[in-house]
Amino acid sequence: MGTNEQLVEFCKEHQITCLTNQPMKEYTSFEIGGDAKVMVKPSSIVQIQQVLRFCNTAGVTPLIIGNGSDLLVCDEGIARPVIQVGGAFSGIRIENGDQLVCEAGVTLAKACTFAWEHSLTGMEFAYGIPGNVGGAVYMNAGAYGGEMKDIVACVTHVTMAGEVETICGDACNFGYRHSAYTDNGCCIAEVRFQLSVGDATEIRAKMDDLMNRRVTKQPLEFPSGGSTFKRPVGDYASALIDRCGLKGRRVGGAMVSEKHAGFLINYDHATCADVLALVKVVQDEVKEKTGFELECEIKHITG
Repeated sequence: MGTNEQLVEFCKEHQITCLTNQPMKEYTSFEIGGDAKVMVKPSSIVQIQQVLRFCNTAGVTPLIIGNGSDLLVCDEGIARPVIQVGGAFSGIRIENGDQLVCEAGVTLAKACTFAWEHSLTGMEFAYGIPGNVGGAVYMNAGAYGGEMKDIVACVTHVTMAGEVETICGDACNFGYRHSAYTDNGCCIAEVRFQLSVGDATEIRAKMDDLMNRRVTKQPLEFPSGGSTFKRPVGDYASALIDRCGLKGRRVGGAMVSEKHAGFLINYDHATCADVLALVKVVQDEVKEKTGFELECEIKHITG
């Protein structure tokens, strides 16, 4: 019996949700990707511990995902176990009056709305960012002048050995689209945000304003991985791509958005290969015409 088959039996024994042959296009905002042979959906920290200990003992490194908002999954699918920290793990609460505590599967939309409902300010910038809390902390997601590093107080995670640990402050090692978790392989389980008491009406107005900006400027009507490229020092990726006349450029079903050049979109049943080919076209032309080297923000996931 192979590792995946053993994991399925292990999950069955421990009453952990485990599915087989799950199309990854249904778990990513790009709507691209072959099947995950095994996908585990834990609903508690204990279940995350159990699954990671199993994988660690078996000598396999699982792919840990949230809402898949910045993932480009290969067309061939994922043979290793996939752990989806999603809706089954999405508890949320207020502590100490001004701290929002979220399990990693809470969506940013839910977290922002919950904060507004309790008159807590500081998280408005994240309203409209796709994905969940765990993924946002993993990549230090940000928009409109704010980043996760500005509001994260502490993060609780589970190591591959199944140990629960909490890190705070500088230990989170936040940088531009980077955190300690982009390096350490741990599974984020819970995040404590330090917010401030504010005026609910003003908070809602700011959230609505930022959402309106997104709807107006971003191609939300098409599947994508969000901003495709990181911001290069000294300029903006979208501006560089636009200046190179690349809006509307297509490879197969992938296209540089005509609405926002920073987005490569799944325009017409694109494959992972289509997107990767278009990424290279954009990088090559921008490098040739401007001298800037664009680095991908989306993460290419192989089997």
